[in-house]
Amino acid sequence: MQALAERLAEALTGARLVGYEPLGFTGLKTATPPPESVVGHTVAGVGRRGKYVALEFDGGERILVHLSQAGRLDIEDPPKKTKPRGSVVRLRFRRAGGFADRPPGEPAPAAGERTTENETAVLVREFGTERKAGWWVLAKGDDGPLERLGPEVDSDGFAEFILHGDDKRRVHTILRDQSSVAGVGRGYSDDALHRARLSPYASLASLDAGERQRLLDAVREVLATGLERERERTGGLSANKLGEHFDVHGRAGTPCPVCGETLRRISYESHEVVYCPNCQTGGKVLADRRMSRLVR
Repeated sequence: MQALAERLAEALTGARLVGYEPLGFTGLKTATPPPESVVGHTVAGVGRRGKYVALEFDGGERILVHLSQAGRLDIEDPPKKTKPRGSVVRLRFRRAGGFADRPPGEPAPAAGERTTENETAVLVREFGTERKAGWWVLAKGDDGPLERLGPEVDSDGFAEFILHGDDKRRVHTILRDQSSVAGVGRGYSDDALHRARLSPYASLASLDAGERQRLLDAVREVLATGLERERERTGGLSANKLGEHFDVHGRAGTPCPVCGETLRRISYESHEVVYCPNCQTGGKVLADRRMSRLVR
């Protein structure tokens, strides 16, 4: 999301929001202020907090976008008129030099004529059926859903929590909990625990000082590596290439990249955890309730 925010900043900073098309019934998560209140305002910058991308406007307003697990963001240049399946919203922007920005005396489009000259659009859409991707319009000073987020991975607060916290939950659970730490998620949790050589069932409170330091370093390293890989991508997120970035996540049944042992999975209703028995659990294969039911 950080790399996406950087690409959006390059494409949109200085452009004016000239319109929006709500394409999904449940996509907009706020009622006030209305989206119309931001139309005509200029994008001052694009930031990120956790897994939210924030379009920051010159009046202090913000539009947040969260893609959830299956969301995608396309940059359309020029904007399209189609409504792809799973569409959430299309935000249209006009860069300096468009008809609305031409000096007096320059010809303007005929009445009622619509043009996409110097326009760029951001299309948010979601694959699958969950429909959790969404967008928020926030007034100046309102943090909305950002208030519930935990510290960022590179912050002192996160380091203090990992090195000295007594949380008894499993570390994998903590890393997926956005109120505990913002921006990690399932994939990087798998990879961080693999790099730290820790079991996904280990609790934070049970770790010694050395293990805690390995965990902190591993989480920061896998996110830094992922960011550098994502910066190689151009445009939006229309192609689902993120899975190529992971070392073990989503690769159950393949050889561990460190020792060659077959990677295993623990399946849950909404997600799975991937780990290496040799590197992380001392050779122990962890119980998988879904697999256990199949072999009864």
